[in-house]
Amino acid sequence: MAHATVDDYLASLPADRRAALAHVRAAINARLPPGYEEAMQFGMITWIVPASRLAATYNGQPLAVASLASQKQHMALYLMSVYCHAELATWFRAAYRASGKKLDMGKSCVRFKTLDALALDVVGEAIARVPVDAYVATYEASRSMSVVPKPIGGAANPAPASQPAPATRGAAPATTPAAPATRVAAAKGAVATERAGAKPAAPTKRAAARPAPGSRGR
Repeated sequence: MAHATVDDYLASLPADRRAALAHVRAAINARLPPGYEEAMQFGMITWIVPASRLAATYNGQPLAVASLASQKQHMALYLMSVYCHAELATWFRAAYRASGKKLDMGKSCVRFKTLDALALDVVGEAIARVPVDAYVATYEASRSMSVVPKPIGGAANPAPASQPAPATRGAAPATTPAAPATRVAAAKGAVATERAGAKPAAPTKRAAARPAPGSRGR
């Protein structure tokens, strides 16, 4: 059942889960930088960049910085900002370790079964370290120029992405920067996979190249 509001979602949960998630929600809202908004997205409490700040994204949904949900076996906090930024991820894991709490974390998902198991001060600081302008700038700088962004909620169509200049013969190849936008997409994919209880597909092995006919023995 889809819930239209955060209060409706919390009201649908068992009392212990409702109390725990309400506490985490309040802690995040207390440290949330200006410019983000709280909403329901994909059946979870989510903190997003509103369409008034970022009118189009790779999937036509508001860009999420964090999500909070009650899963079957645990509660989960999805920190897309931590997954997208290597330096923040390094700090987060070290600070969590220093808190004395055991970190059970995938790519973006911090799993916890009780409120006491979550290092809430570390979570709050991680949220506070990512201002909305910096998050949007990182997303836009790393977005693939070959993908036309989709407008959010009927926003005006964005200008088409400019095409990269043709490569100059003999020039050294450009290095590819890290892509937080792609990581956000992957993080949301991981969220959907976990919610569905499915295992990620195993990587396909590349077939070994065969020698050209008549090339043996030369």
